[in-house]
Amino acid sequence: MRNLITDVAGLKVGQAEDFNLGSGTTVVIFDEPVVASVDVRGGGPGTRETELLNPAQTVPGVDAIVVSGGSAFGLDAASGVQAWLREQGRGFAIGPARVPIVPGAVLFDLLSGGNKNWGRFPSYREFGYAAAANAAVDFALGSFGAGTGATTVNYKGGLGSASAQTPDGITVGALAAVNAVGSVVIGGGPWFWAAPFEVNSEFGGRGLPERFSPQMLQPVIKGVHGANTTLVVVATDAILTKSQANRLAVMSQSGMSRAIYPVHSPLDGDTLFAAATGRRPLADPVFALAQLGTLAANVVARAIARGVFTARALPGDPLPSWHDKFGH
Repeated sequence: MRNLITDVAGLKVGQAEDFNLGSGTTVVIFDEPVVASVDVRGGGPGTRETELLNPAQTVPGVDAIVVSGGSAFGLDAASGVQAWLREQGRGFAIGPARVPIVPGAVLFDLLSGGNKNWGRFPSYREFGYAAAANAAVDFALGSFGAGTGATTVNYKGGLGSASAQTPDGITVGALAAVNAVGSVVIGGGPWFWAAPFEVNSEFGGRGLPERFSPQMLQPVIKGVHGANTTLVVVATDAILTKSQANRLAVMSQSGMSRAIYPVHSPLDGDTLFAAATGRRPLADPVFALAQLGTLAANVVARAIARGVFTARALPGDPLPSWHDKFGH
């Protein structure tokens, strides 16, 4: 176990970024089309192809899921992923034509440093193609891919991941691009809200404060409208229907609430995708799914904390990283 979403059999992760631009893209590429769904809780989402993930819709599977910086410009990243998949002969067959199905979502990092004067066309389509082409089971956390320009209210945000297994041997993993309006730490840190779910000191092992003061519970949010959104991909090797994948997405969203305070605000575009690679059957369709969703929420919380813990401030970043203050 790498403690990454790629511990789930049947997928790889690729990333591309430009540190001068201060932004990037992350893609989850599936070995074959997978069942997927989505749950959107933020008040300002930027998404592509999410309506296809409604259990009532026709398309049965997706080829990849993209999370990207760039706000609405970043939606172009999915076109680059589509181009790479088409070269591989992948896609939903309609007669002789094949259409790769690539849902995606974006976060707003246009004001978080970097040179965004990209000319006529932004770089995100090329980011998507490059990320798909370099997808692998190992990938960098922190200030890479979609986490490059991410921030929270008080510290540099970033890309995090984590994984776990149910007692039945089903694997679940999460990937999170953390760019929240709120805070991932308690009272300015060093403690993470996700501390009760931490495994093997994966984000510093600082635990919880001895007591919670009223100041610690006072919500703080970014003063810049729109500079927001946490994006998550949850994956499992369980065999799920589209409706079950939707329930997994709904339950997994609880992990955001365990790791970010406040969360799902009118200023966030918080979006969570859930995908099932279909390698292992559930022991039963109700209790085993409830167990899987509960564990998935914990994994999401851990991935979010790891995203901030592993981030590093880049030149020109407006905020320090957690390690700048507590890494010693």
